Amino acid sequence: MYDNDQRPPRRVVITGLGTVSSIGLGVAAFLDGLRSGRSGVKPITAFDTTGFAHANGCEVDDFDPADWIRRVDPDELGRATQFSVAAAHMAVADAGLSLEELRERRALVSVGTTDAESRDLDALVDVQLKDGPEHLPPGVVRRAQAGRLSTGIVRELGLTDVEALTIPTACAAGNYAIGSGFDAIRGGEVEVALCGGADAVCRKTFAGFYRLGTIAPEVCQPFDKDRKGILTGEGAGILLMESLESARARGARIYAEVLGYGLNCDAHHPVAPDQGSLARCMEVAHRNAGVKPEDIDFISAHGTGTRANDVTEAGAIRQVFAAPPPTISIKSMIGHSMGAASALASAACALAITEGFIPPTINHRETDPECGLDCVPNEARPAELNVVQNNALAFAGNNAVLILGRYREAE
Repeated sequence: MYDNDQRPPRRVVITGLGTVSSIGLGVAAFLDGLRSGRSGVKPITAFDTTGFAHANGCEVDDFDPADWIRRVDPDELGRATQFSVAAAHMAVADAGLSLEELRERRALVSVGTTDAESRDLDALVDVQLKDGPEHLPPGVVRRAQAGRLSTGIVRELGLTDVEALTIPTACAAGNYAIGSGFDAIRGGEVEVALCGGADAVCRKTFAGFYRLGTIAPEVCQPFDKDRKGILTGEGAGILLMESLESARARGARIYAEVLGYGLNCDAHHPVAPDQGSLARCMEVAHRNAGVKPEDIDFISAHGTGTRANDVTEAGAIRQVFAAPPPTISIKSMIGHSMGAASALASAACALAITEGFIPPTINHRETDPECGLDCVPNEARPAELNVVQNNALAFAGNNAVLILGRYREAE
C-alpha cells in the first residue's frame, strides 16, 4: 500500500475533445474535415485588408457564441475566449461528464495562446487613434486580458476547486498547456484538467507575418517544393484529461493516453528555428514518454509551410529518426491557428489513434527534396497507430513535443 506521498505516478488519458476550427465546430465535424482533407481557406473578413496584395486566411465560420456559452454573457468575452470557453464545453460533454460531476473534482484549466485578445486590442488602438483614449469602450477594455482565456472557462463552468493558467509561449503554447495538465494529474495534484489553446485572427499578427514575407498568397503547402508561407487561422482545441483510475471508474471512452512530452527553449533567434535544439526536444520527449524513435507511427509536424521551418523541422526529424515515419501538417487545412495550433493537432492525433487513419497534408504537388518526408499527400491513409508525436515550435526557440499512445491495459 502507498500513502499519498508515495503513490506511483498516475497514468493520464484523454477522454474528451473540444474543437473550434475553420474545418468544423465540434469533434464530429473536425474529424470529418480531417478525414476528407477539407480546406478552411477563404478571404479574411475580420479586418480591412485594403493595401495587402493578398489576404487569405482560415477563419471560423458559423460560430455563434450563444450556442455554447450560457452562464456568462458572451459579450463580456473576447473572440479567443469565446472559442476557448466553447471548446471546453464541448470537451466536457464529449467526455460524458455532467457539470455537477466536474464541479466536485479538483481541476486545472490551462490554456495556451499567442495573441490572447489582440483582436480587441487592435480595435482599441483604432478608437484611441481616431477619437482619443476617453472614448475607449470600457467593456472591451475589461475583456482584453490574456487571463480571460482560462478564467472564462472557470466562470462559465462554475468551477471552484480549480487553478487557472494562461500560457503565452506563442505557437507552442497548446502543447505547453497540455503538458502542464499531464504533470498535474500524474502527480495527483488535480483530478481533471481542461487544457489546450485558443487564438483569434487579428490584424496585428497577420500584418507582422506579412511584413516578414511569410504569408502565402493562396494556400498553405507544407513540405512542398513550391510552398510560399503560412495562412493565419483561428480556433481552439481543449482536451479533457483525467487519471486512468478516474476514467475506468466512470466507464469513460478513452481516446488516447498521454505518454509524456519534452520542452526546451534555445533562444537561438527571434524567428528562425534551430535544428539541433528541436532534435534534442524530440529526444527529451521520447525519453520522458518511454518510447524509441522506431516506436513512432506518425508525426504531426509543426509544418507551417515557410521555407525555413519545413527544411529545419525535416532536418531535425531525420537527425533523430533513422527512418522517419509519415509526417503530416494539418496547417495545410486549418492554417496556423497560433496558440491553438498544437492543441488542435493534439486532438487530431487522438482522433487518428482512435479512428485508425493518418490525416493528409493537402495542397501538395511535389515534395521538396530538402525535406524528403512522406507527408501523406492530399488523401488520408488508413493505419493502425500505437504511438504518435506532435511537434510544436515557436518564436524565440520555444519547442514542445507531445507523445500520445493507444490506451492499453498494463501487462
